[in-house]
Amino acid sequence: MIFLLGLSVIIFAMMMGASNIAPSFATLYGARLIDHKKAVLWFTVFVLLGAVVGGYGVVNTLGTTLIPSQFISVQVVLAILLAALGGLILANLLGVPESTSWVTVFAIAGVGAGIAKLELAGLFKIIPFWIILPVLAFIITYFIYKLIYPPRFTNLWLYQALFNREDKLKKFAFVVSCYLAFAAGTNNVANAVGPLVGGGLIKPLFGLIIVALLFGLGGLILGKRVMKTLGQEIVPLGLISASLVALITATLLIFASAIGVPQSLVQLSALSIMAIAAVKHEQHILKQKTIRKIVLTWLISPTISFSLGWLLCKLLV
Repeated sequence: MIFLLGLSVIIFAMMMGASNIAPSFATLYGARLIDHKKAVLWFTVFVLLGAVVGGYGVVNTLGTTLIPSQFISVQVVLAILLAALGGLILANLLGVPESTSWVTVFAIAGVGAGIAKLELAGLFKIIPFWIILPVLAFIITYFIYKLIYPPRFTNLWLYQALFNREDKLKKFAFVVSCYLAFAAGTNNVANAVGPLVGGGLIKPLFGLIIVALLFGLGGLILGKRVMKTLGQEIVPLGLISASLVALITATLLIFASAIGVPQSLVQLSALSIMAIAAVKHEQHILKQKTIRKIVLTWLISPTISFSLGWLLCKLLV
């Protein structure tokens, strides 16, 4: 059982890394400002830093709020991780960046329902932020980018200033991508660590460090295809839009971490990128095949995680 649990943690963390490196560095990757291996290196460094500095709040939420810790055994943790893996594997096979927070929370909910110990109050505190924060990411990005694009008489001064400082703009785009990776560390690393800590199987700091490193390994081995989907197939991103997406997404994600809410980095980033696409293509945004595939996967994967959690609970617990 312990061997299966350890293997599940490794696979789950690597798949989360593959899913999380996309919104962190896909904007730079799509704009051809960084290659895959360098993106993985910087992603790992800043995810680790974010996890150690700010990952404890979400660990506590996932470890104690949804299922009381006294009911979290090795079998319960294994059921949670396997159920979350089921939803995440589907997304990765489709090459779609899925919300690791969604699949984890729904996996915990499925297991909690299976043992009749799910704390609905904790679940209802989380879900509203899954709606509010992505909508905010879209709205903020849309109205800011609308001021910038398209070039017109009132904003020509901005383009002149930016193009005269292109080297500094490239450095700024890199800095905000690292800032986004740091934000991922404060929130998404806890998806694998929280249930382990809740069951008393690992210390929070040690778990955050190990899982953060596994994030980097997953980004290296599995992340390139997902980066391509988010960075190139939705809308070609330039320096300005890449920086705007990363800055808005990271700020909202760190806010969620500060209040202990497991929040989807993938969906904050994707909604921000969709806002860029909406400004550039207007009503055509919802007709894109890639967008439809992403939204459908977002709906199916959590459902699979919940169902697997309930079923595995009946088999293992």
